[in-house]
Amino acid sequence: MEGSIEARASHEVDNWLRWLPRWRPGTHRGRTRLCRRCFGSPVIAAAGLTTDVPHAVQHALSMRMKLIVDAAVDDYTDRNLPLLHREIALAEKRKLARPYRPADGLDPEATGLELDPEPERDQPFLFTLGELAQEAAAEQVQPEADPLSDEEKAAIRAEVKLADEFARQVGRRVCNELLQHRERIARGIAEHVEPQVVALLADLERQLDSPLWPNG
Repeated sequence: MEGSIEARASHEVDNWLRWLPRWRPGTHRGRTRLCRRCFGSPVIAAAGLTTDVPHAVQHALSMRMKLIVDAAVDDYTDRNLPLLHREIALAEKRKLARPYRPADGLDPEATGLELDPEPERDQPFLFTLGELAQEAAAEQVQPEADPLSDEEKAAIRAEVKLADEFARQVGRRVCNELLQHRERIARGIAEHVEPQVVALLADLERQLDSPLWPNG
């Protein structure tokens, strides 16, 4: 990715705003598990999306910002952290060798979401995408890796700390940039999201007031 962190964040806000008119409320049951990416996220807070915004809308922006942070950290690691870069490359090589990777190639809006819906009580799934992926990974024959010395382990831990600190610095820059886009983000929500939520609530109210419902 080229350009400054701030320019990339602005560009991804543009992409998110272009995607927003295509968002539609989900028709399936809501999940009970919290999204670890979005719950309490400083990115969501900086964008002003913490209150009364559907999770799918939050997640779409959050993952676009994550792409920026991940790309910056990858570049920093490649240039400055050789041991960590080697370990990440080995892990990526093992991942690419798996015969089944259902999470690959998803649009940013869907990346990071759970692959399968929550099962209903007494109605188990015959199989799930997550289970198939785990089975494929378990069946994969892993090549033997040379054991790391204590010194190498300590050096990798030190490099991980450096990568984490760099990620926090990039994240702060992304959040600061999002503060500059709050107004246009709010306009997008008001134009494309709130009318659909209002219509959904009105439809629900009509169903609850239906004469077909039993009294009392």
